Amino acid sequence: MANPNESALHYPLGEALPAAGTVIEVAPGVRWLRMGLPFALNHINLWLLRDRDEGGREGWAIVDCGITDDATRHAWEQIFASELQGLPVLRVIVTHMHPDHLGLAHWLCERWSTPEHDCRLWISATDWNAGRMASTATTGFGGDSAARFFARHGLTDPEALAKVRARSNYYASMVPQVPARFRRLMDGMRLHIGGRDWTCISGYGHAPEHIALYCDDLTGVAGAGVLISGDMVLPRISTNVSVIDIEPEADPLPLYLASIERLRALPASTLVLPSHGKPFTGLHERIDQLQSHHTERFADVLEAALDGPKSAADLLPVLFRRPLDLHQTTFAMGESIAHLHALASRGRLVPVAGDDGVLRFGLT
Repeated sequence: MANPNESALHYPLGEALPAAGTVIEVAPGVRWLRMGLPFALNHINLWLLRDRDEGGREGWAIVDCGITDDATRHAWEQIFASELQGLPVLRVIVTHMHPDHLGLAHWLCERWSTPEHDCRLWISATDWNAGRMASTATTGFGGDSAARFFARHGLTDPEALAKVRARSNYYASMVPQVPARFRRLMDGMRLHIGGRDWTCISGYGHAPEHIALYCDDLTGVAGAGVLISGDMVLPRISTNVSVIDIEPEADPLPLYLASIERLRALPASTLVLPSHGKPFTGLHERIDQLQSHHTERFADVLEAALDGPKSAADLLPVLFRRPLDLHQTTFAMGESIAHLHALASRGRLVPVAGDDGVLRFGLT
């Protein structure tokens, strides 16, 4: 069990998972499907919402897309052939700009646009711009800039740094193109989807301007109200909150913790539809667990610093007590830096530049 408190959550569908090319209905007009990912976190949950456009045309809205690769395109074609009831996709809604969410948006929008009807991407303006930039440039977790950034924070293994430098097209390989036009999602906006209103809830720390969607007019397989939480609240793992090379002084962890605290305003019985893991109820309990998790990690960092200043790389075995592959190491480095920056902004740690060029953080 990835989280020792997982038994405090309720999984109304038990162990059921949608098989490849199929869906499971989790609330009226809301269908769950799952696509593979080539990482240790090997799947993403995607959602189909029954929809109609302003002209009354019936169809579907897609929420999140999967990465760009042949396997994901093939999986979507299976869904189109068997699960759309002969109706078109009217729009593509993306919670945030990370590759597993935005990757195939360009293909889906082109696939379902006609001369009479555009299939439009809906996303926050911040994440649209971030995705467009990242698809054409080296940013975050790959290339020379990322390697220098990680080296500055103590990752000195030559083989690991060489692999980071080699990933100069990491984002673009999974998001080669972002639609040139979009509809902007903003906090508090109400989207009318298939006769129901979904409220946009912005979140920060994990992505530039993540948008979750909440509908209080739905009762799913359990719970009152449905939250498509994206990556902001996950049931089995903690959301990655990282500092990356393009914003090296960022302090995202307090933003993330404040963002999930905002979700406590939703009913405790809300059915949460996460991007990874299984649909669950127990939103308030999970928020408590995530807040406690980071409080414990802050304490671990401060304890480690008792015997001298520590770099982010020094703290990897403290914060992540399992073997990490390169993909996981880049995310772990970003999250380790995020914990150090959060403690520094609270006045608990102070950065100390070493003669070796490595930045370490010591107790104040």
